Parts: sequence; structure tokens; C-alpha cells
Amino acid sequence: MAKNKITPDEALQYHLEPQPGKFEVVATKPMTTQRDLSLAYSPGVAVPVEAIAENPATAYDYTTKGNTVAVISNGTAILGLGNLGALASKPVMEGKAVLFKRFADVNSIDIELDTEDPEEFINAVRLMGPAFGGINLEDIKAPECFIIEQRLKEVMDIPVFHDDQHGTAVICAAGLINALHLTGKKIEECRIVLNGAGAAGIACIELIKAMGAKHDNCIVCDTKGVIYQGRTEGMNQWKSAHAAKTKARTLEEAMEGADVFLGVSVKGAVTPEMVAAMADDPVIFAMANPDPEITPEEAKEVRGDAIVATGRSDYPNQVNNVLGFPYLFRGALDIQARAINDDMKIACAQALADLAREDVPDEVAMAYGRKLSFGRDYIIPTPFDPRLIHRIPPAVARAGMDTGVARRPIVDMDAYEQRLRERMDPTASILSSISARAKAAQARMIFAEGDDTSVLRAAVAYQRQGFGKALVVGRENEVKEKLEAVGLGDAYRELTVVNAANTRHLDAYTAFLYKRLQRKGFDRSDIYRMAARDRHVFSALMLAHGHGDGLITGVTRKAAHVLHQMNRVFPASAEDGAVGVTALLHKGRVVLVADTLVHEWPDEEDLGDIAIAAARVARGLGLEPRVAFASFSTFGYPMSERAHKMHVASQVLDRRGVDFEYDGEMTVDVALNREQMAAYPFCRLSGPANILVVPARHSASISVKLLQEMSGATIIGPILAGVGAQIQICHTGATVNDILHMAAIAACKIG
Repeated sequence: MAKNKITPDEALQYHLEPQPGKFEVVATKPMTTQRDLSLAYSPGVAVPVEAIAENPATAYDYTTKGNTVAVISNGTAILGLGNLGALASKPVMEGKAVLFKRFADVNSIDIELDTEDPEEFINAVRLMGPAFGGINLEDIKAPECFIIEQRLKEVMDIPVFHDDQHGTAVICAAGLINALHLTGKKIEECRIVLNGAGAAGIACIELIKAMGAKHDNCIVCDTKGVIYQGRTEGMNQWKSAHAAKTKARTLEEAMEGADVFLGVSVKGAVTPEMVAAMADDPVIFAMANPDPEITPEEAKEVRGDAIVATGRSDYPNQVNNVLGFPYLFRGALDIQARAINDDMKIACAQALADLAREDVPDEVAMAYGRKLSFGRDYIIPTPFDPRLIHRIPPAVARAGMDTGVARRPIVDMDAYEQRLRERMDPTASILSSISARAKAAQARMIFAEGDDTSVLRAAVAYQRQGFGKALVVGRENEVKEKLEAVGLGDAYRELTVVNAANTRHLDAYTAFLYKRLQRKGFDRSDIYRMAARDRHVFSALMLAHGHGDGLITGVTRKAAHVLHQMNRVFPASAEDGAVGVTALLHKGRVVLVADTLVHEWPDEEDLGDIAIAAARVARGLGLEPRVAFASFSTFGYPMSERAHKMHVASQVLDRRGVDFEYDGEMTVDVALNREQMAAYPFCRLSGPANILVVPARHSASISVKLLQEMSGATIIGPILAGVGAQIQICHTGATVNDILHMAAIAACKIG
């Protein structure tokens, strides 16, 4: 699988638009009236102030302290870029902050300290302790990172965790547990070689020793070779703690007969000859980024019995820190822990290992485009496994309680796990699933509007992100000029530009269209002009002749016009079964609204068709459909002639014997709010609806646009379903990301 190609322009645009940076602060309490402000600030705020002064533990009840982590760096070891300073580290720290929120619903604030003096750094962090429930240290160079973390652990009563060290160590340990399980080896008997004695390497070997590996069986290497007893060159106290009694002096010598290799060093540090010299069923964790010490292909060429993991997402068994730190902190925060200790880290590793051995949910397999099952190529769970949030934190919390670091132990663990399930945000996993499936499909995507800059940028991103081949309909010189104007001139050679003026297929396209429209008032000259000059018709003809696998259009023309033109080539009307379904993603919820594109005023039979099409789209997105026929009345009250069709729409589905949940008519609050729905115990929905079938296209459009403008909901669609071809129509003014989402949906054949 190819790596994603991210250009500097794309990366800068991502961080710049629609506003600088990657997150914002949002109030969780009402702030609209004078009373709200009086409660939020003076005089109301004085009450919790006095309560906390009297009992400091109540800060966890009345403030965000218990769910807030500070991500702190001085920029002395930024990714693989080195010491670029505190300010330059801010994009990375913001990124870490949003990962906390995305994966474990932990609030996080990034803090960049402009000092390389460990004492200044320690004192600054110590003084900020009251504000946070935990401290995540990041991108601090060794050996200062060891000094800073150790001292802060001694002087602070909240968890302090340097993720560059322990995050890698925990995921490495999880993978090693399963690798040894598969090979039938015991950790206390294994010969283990570590290459790379920096922060991550030292943490890996320390955690593995805490899990039972014997000191005498572990050899650590750095750039000067084996760290052996008696060596003086390039040593410090952290390396000395792992000095081995051995005659080996080089990595090559250390690898002879080794059961396990752990690498957090540099590309190419391990040769095929070294792998060949290892013991039977060697375990090789080549975790150097962006390129491993040895690739899985190179290792398996000489040792077919090897189990290989890397830090790369385009290989199996990725050692990815995002599997660890969000859930470690989630569990630690939820017991108001004073620290994250080795027992909690080992519990995290064991829980990850156990999860990888279980049957993988269909939505995870769908996201990765292949069936995943425990074995040599699947020893570590994937980052988008929805079970992580409710499986890992409880294990961490139990270990914290057992070892006495919990201020507030969890009494009802079952209820805690259920609360964690409710924190899951399905929107990110849905988008990730669509992306992964699109990459697996490798569809040739036709972008009809090659005269639009956003469309061109989306086409470039589609191809560079590995989704497939982008076919742009437009004039070559115009496409080239527009790409150059946005700094993507080099992309022109990558794209395939299709121009009706010089395609060899125009005669075939014209003949096809004439046969379809000759009895609808069009003569040959009309057809020729339409095929040659209307990019929407021309693109649809490309698709109809198999010269592309999907079609994206609608950015420059209104959807009604585009749909009308599509209907000249493909049946795309209400009578033909076409339906428009829009996905609304907001605050962790996904709701589909239908019909938002085709049916002007559907009757009850049409509503049944719409519900069935929307259910098909929902399943394509990984959702189990629950349909509500939305109205201003609920189950017969108040009834009017206009609501009657919504009242009887459920009866249509009763007759058709569909295999999904549905009910109605009901108001939107009853459909989406569990408490409101509880007032109607006879309702057939098992939970809040995720599909709203609305009375008419205009009410659908108003609802979607209102939510988009007033609440900032993410909109995907309308997704065109029931056309028999992969055509997706974007809304006018769609952003590059909007267009890319629609292209991925077309590639996945969700419509």
C-alpha cells in the first residue's frame, strides 16, 4: 500500500482554513442571559470558590480539572526534526491535544515553554499543577526528558507521563505479549535486543523488564554499539542501568540467536543477515519513523517465520501511540489518579493484547478493507477499533485502584463501561471507514468541473492520498493555469485531463445519447452540442461508457440543474427511484435526512421508497438503520391532512416487510431524544432514530441548512442513491474536504 503524499501546500492549508489552528474552546454551560453570566462569573462563581478552598477535592466536581490534560513541550526534540524551539512545536502539541479529544474525550490544552533549562521547565510545570488533572510531556530531548519527568513525578500529585517514552513502550509491550503468545515463547526466557537508547528505547526495555524479562537476557545498543558492563564512552546513568554482561560489542553480534529485536533507531540499522541469524520465530519490532530499521518485506524474505511490526500505517502491526495515551489518561482521570505507574501501563498493554485476540467487528474490517483476525499480521488492535474506549480505560482504572493511586475509586465498573461507550464519537470512525474503503477500491474518479479551483485541489488530493486516479474534465491550458495559481503546478503532470474537444470517444458518446433522447424532441445537432459542450452530460457519458468508475459534480451549478442533465444519460428522477440522503454529523451523532435532493412532495409510497434507500445508505456508512417519519405531529396528534401521509408511511413498510426499524409519524425531538421517546412506550424504535424521512424536499433542505449554519454541523451529501451509477452531486460552494468526502463515497459505492 502506498504512503499518502501530503504536499506542503496541503498541510499549510489544513492548518490555516477555515481558521488558524486545530481547536477552539467551547462553553459547556448556557451563556445567553444575565442570570447565566451571574452564575458563570460574579457573584455565583464565589460559591464553588469557597467550596474548593474548604475542600480541594471538590475542584474535580466544580471545574474541568478532572477531564483536562496539559500537553507540554519545549520543542527540543520535535518529531524527527530535532530542536526547533518551543514555538515551532505548537502545531504538534495542538495535534496531540485534538487526539486526546478525538479518541478518549479528554479535554487538552497545549503549552509550549520557551526554556531548555530543566529546572526552569520543572518549576513552570509544577506551578501549573492545580489547573490540570494530568500532564503529558512531549518532544523533549534525552537525557533532560528523564530528569524532568522523574522530578515532576516526585513533586506533583497528578499523573505525569512522557508519551515519547511510555506511549511507545506500552504499545510495543502489547504487541510483544501477542507475538510471544503466537510463538509459544516466555518473556522471561527470551533473548531481547534493543537498538536505540533514547527516551523511547529506555522506556521500552524498562517496561518489558517490569513484565518479566530478565536483565541478563536483554542487550541494549546505541550508536556506539552494545551497552556492556564496563563501557565508559557515551554513557549516562539511564544507559548504565541496562548495561549487560556480554562479549557482544556490535548490533550484529548481539542479534545472533536473539528471539526479539526492538528498534527505535534509524532506517536500515538492521540487515537481512542480522535477521537470518536470529532464533526460530523471530519477533522484529522495527519502529523507527518514518522508515523502519528493516522493512517487513526484507525481513520476511530471509525469515518467513518472522513476526514483524513497524511504526507505519501502511504495514500490518502498527505500533501507534494513539492506542495508548488517550486511554491511559482516560482511566487515570476517571479515578482521579495521583500517578500513572507501571502496573497501569502493563494493564493497558495486556488489555490491548487481549482485545487483538477477539473477533474483530465488521465496521473495523470495513474500515480497513479486509477481514482482520488474530495472527502474525494482526497482533495489535487498529486505532479505529470502537471497543478501545470502553475496554482499555477500565483496565487502567482497576490497576490504579489496586495499587492505591486512585483518589476516587470507581464503585460500579459496569456502569462506568457503559458511560465510556456513550463517549464514543461515531462520526470519525465513519469518515475513517469511508476513506479506507475508498483507498481499497482505487476508483477512477471523474471530476466534471475542471474550471473550479476547489475541484482541482480535491482532484489532486484524491490522487495524492491514494484513493485512485483522478480524471479532470476541462481544457488543458485552463487546468494548468489554475493549478499553478494555487501552488500546485507540479500536480498537472499527475492528473489526467479529459477535453471533449479532442477525445476519440465523442462519436460513440453522441450515438449513445441520441438513442436515448431521439424521441424526446432532440435532433442530432442538439445531441452533439450537448455531449461536446455540457461538461455534466459529457462526464456522465464517460461514466456510462466505463471510462471512469464514479462522477463528482455540482460545485459550480445548482443541484437541480445538474440532476436534470444527469437524467439525460442515467435515470435520475423520482420516478426512476433516485433519492437524496444527507448525513449530518454533530457532537458525536450521525443523522441522515431524506429526501434532500429529488422528491418534491412524496406520497406515502414514495416515503417508503425513500426510507428503504436511506437505510441502504446508512448501512453503507456502517450504521444500523432506525427510521423515523418526521412530522409536526406525533402518533396521531395533532392530525391534519398534510400529516396523514407521514401517519400511514409506516404501514407501507409493514406491507413491504423491510429488515430495519421504523416508526412514525413523530416530531423530531421525539425521534432524536431518548427521554422524549420514553413517553411513548409503544414506539417500535429501540433507540433514537438515525434516519429522518421528512415530508418534502423543501423541509429537508431547510432542516439541513439550518443545522449547518446555526450549529456548525458537518454535512456530507446529499448522497445520490438509486441511480444505478456512482454519481455524487456536491452543493455549490463546497470546500475541498466536502468534495473529497463525496468522491470517497462514490468510490465506496455507498449510493
